[in-house]
Amino acid sequence: MTPGLDLARASRHRGARALFTTVRGGVSTGEHAGLNLARHVGDEPAAVARNRELLAAHVGLPLVFVEQVHSADVHTLPVTGDVPLRTADALVTDRTDVALAIMVADCLPVLLSDPISGVIAAAHAGRRGLLDGILQQTVHAMGELGAQPADLEVTIGPSICGHCYEVPAAMREDAAGRLGATAATTSWGTPALDLRAGAVQALVSAGVPGEGIDAAAPCTLEDERFYSYRRSSRTGRFAGVIHRA
Repeated sequence: MTPGLDLARASRHRGARALFTTVRGGVSTGEHAGLNLARHVGDEPAAVARNRELLAAHVGLPLVFVEQVHSADVHTLPVTGDVPLRTADALVTDRTDVALAIMVADCLPVLLSDPISGVIAAAHAGRRGLLDGILQQTVHAMGELGAQPADLEVTIGPSICGHCYEVPAAMREDAAGRLGATAATTSWGTPALDLRAGAVQALVSAGVPGEGIDAAAPCTLEDERFYSYRRSSRTGRFAGVIHRA
C-alpha cells in the first residue's frame, strides 16, 4: 500500500480490482483535509494533483476521471491512446492499461464488471442521475462492448443512507413515482430517499441479478472516514476506482 493512504476495498469482483478511498492520507489541508481528489471544490490545485498521483501510484495505473454534472451520460473510452477529459457521469472500458475513477461525497459510487468479457465501468449516481437512468445507460454501454447484464458484478460504495438523506415530501413522492424503492423515512421520522435501494431496483430492471449486487456500505454522513456534502458543504471528494486485474 502506498504510505499514508487508507482505502476501503471492495473484493467481490472477479477479474477486476475495485476500491473506495477515504479521507485518510493525502496532502490536502483545511476544509478538504486528506485525500481530496476533486479539482472543483476550492482545494489547492497542487494538493489535488499530488493526491491523484498518490492514488495512481497505489493502483499502479493512470487514473481516468470525467467532469461529473449529475447527468445520465456515459463515456466509453477510446480503444487505445490518451483519454481526453469529458463531461459525463459514468465511464466504460475493456482496456487493461487504465483505472476508472468516479468522485462522490454522499452520492453513490457504483463499480461494475463482467468477468467474462472483461468490461468494467464506474458510475456516479446522485438523485438526479439515478432517476434519469445513469445506471441503466451504463449497463447498456457495457453491453455494446460485449458485456452481458446477467454476468455483471456490482458494488455500490459508501454513500448517504436512507435513514439520513432527508428531502422534501414532494421530492420523495416524485422519486418514488419513478423508482419506488427510493421512498424512505429518516431515523427521526421525516421524508427521505434511499438511493442505494433505488440503485438496486434500477440495476435489476436492466437485467443485473440481485445476487450480483453488493449494496452494503457505510453511510457517508455517519462515517467520518468519508467526505460528506451533507455534513459540510465545503468538503472534498473521495473516489470509487476499478480496473481490470
